[in-house]
Amino acid sequence: MEKSKVYFTKTISPDAVLALYRALGRPLSGKVAVKVHSGEVGNQNFLHPDFWKPMIDEVHGTVVECNTAYEGRRDTTEKHLDTMEKHGWNAFPVDILDAEGELALPVRGGFHLTENYVGAHMTNYDSLLVLSHFKGHPMGGFGGALKNISIGLASAHGKAVIHGAGDAAKLWSAEQKSFLESMADADESILRYWGERIAFVNVMANMSVDCDCCAVAEDPKIADIGVLSSLDPVALDAACVDLVYASDDPGKADLIERIESRKGLVTLEAAESLGLGSRQYTLIEL
Repeated sequence: MEKSKVYFTKTISPDAVLALYRALGRPLSGKVAVKVHSGEVGNQNFLHPDFWKPMIDEVHGTVVECNTAYEGRRDTTEKHLDTMEKHGWNAFPVDILDAEGELALPVRGGFHLTENYVGAHMTNYDSLLVLSHFKGHPMGGFGGALKNISIGLASAHGKAVIHGAGDAAKLWSAEQKSFLESMADADESILRYWGERIAFVNVMANMSVDCDCCAVAEDPKIADIGVLSSLDPVALDAACVDLVYASDDPGKADLIERIESRKGLVTLEAAESLGLGSRQYTLIEL
């Protein structure tokens, strides 16, 4: 079986993002939803709209997000839109996908989930571009493409269901491995829904151990690494993890500890076992 292709450049710039997207050979058409991370108010590490602007303009995209399942400045549509405006995302059309409810997508062969609840507005789009900031995460170990299309596209209620491994009431109490496997379950429904109408770019910069969802986040200790793209989100996230381990920057120990202490590789393993992609890949440097 041919290995998945992952494109990589050490240059971190808006032009590099565009080049890595074009290298995929899958121009997204129709009305394109662009999934980003809006950044919690107070977070210093999220990638700002001006960095993504040439890429979003290229596909004439609408920036999409979903509300959070925890208190903050993004847990209601009103507050989330205010945050988007504060952070400059109103340079583009913006859509909070679960502003008017949710849609249940079936999960086939999942570990824990039989349905994944996403923002109802997702059906308004023809293609999906997933722009992810690769970094650590307090619960997932790391956040990349797989997290961005599972937790990231889930409605507020859907986020609680994933965290609770099928039981929203267990949002903060489900067993860690079951939560990580549930992210892979959600990924299965998203990838089947979009088919060949989806593409992924990860940026390895400002890599704190914390997510962009943290209002008070640790500063990054590992140096920036580069930009990667792939049509296979499993291969893409696996390549990012491998590049962290292969880095010669001693600051990597901070991020590696976060990945390992939260059993972050379980999500990669679970996604691969569900047939969502491969952890074996060919890294093509541009």
